[in-house]
Amino acid sequence: MRDLLRHRLLLFAALFVAVQGLMAVFATWVAPYDPLQQNVIARLKGPSAAHWLGTDQFGRDILSRIIHGWQASLAVSLGAVLSALLVGGTLGLVAAYYRGWTDRIVMRAMDVLFAFPVLLLAIGIVAVLGPRSSTAAVAIGIVYIPIFARLLRGPALVICESDYVTGARAIGAGDGRIIFLHVLPNLASVVLVQTSLLLSAAILVEASLSFLGLGTQPPTPSLGLMLSEGRNVLMISPWSAIFSGFAILLLAFGLTLLGDALRDTLDPRLRGTP
Repeated sequence: MRDLLRHRLLLFAALFVAVQGLMAVFATWVAPYDPLQQNVIARLKGPSAAHWLGTDQFGRDILSRIIHGWQASLAVSLGAVLSALLVGGTLGLVAAYYRGWTDRIVMRAMDVLFAFPVLLLAIGIVAVLGPRSSTAAVAIGIVYIPIFARLLRGPALVICESDYVTGARAIGAGDGRIIFLHVLPNLASVVLVQTSLLLSAAILVEASLSFLGLGTQPPTPSLGLMLSEGRNVLMISPWSAIFSGFAILLLAFGLTLLGDALRDTLDPRLRGTP
């Protein structure tokens, strides 16, 4: 922990993400206005003292909608990535531990999913299940299952051949005990880094689905939906499109920076002098 605290880039990235996360969690209290409140008289206004980032075509406060949009984007992305980690990570561990036909069947199924482009597969799943934020989370989770499975299988194969795993088998430890107490803890750094990196990618996929009308549905605030609505009045009032796009950039940048900083800190081969 002392080594982590001495890493300035990691501290900055963690603080950067934490500020956005706290604003999203406490959006109801942080946002200056109700994100659904309309004011036709104040529609398409630029930044001012009353509305720091201006208003959209319905007179709704852009800052309030961005803060609630962070909440929606993080909820969908976090739910999708955690579910993909649970399913994909379990499949990868099982394939690495039992090998043989189990490994072949699991990894060939992951190869089939991995062959599809991420966004096209997500669009196809949402088209079948219907456009909602929950189905967007399911679609992103399914897309990321093979990534976690392949990611954890590789190092798990090495760990399963280590002396302490062999010793645990020799004294009669069960498969579940070996996987959860000996294999999984040694994959914690890999899981932590990849989860933060895939969260940033999931933010972009969720924004893309909402932009296409396949994710969060109006009037619920969503960054991708705000970007889509803002393009219709881009020449009259570009503020909604500009600030919502910038909010997506900040969120994805913060999570990517956090993942890179964690990788540099936790990987002994990349660790430098703080």
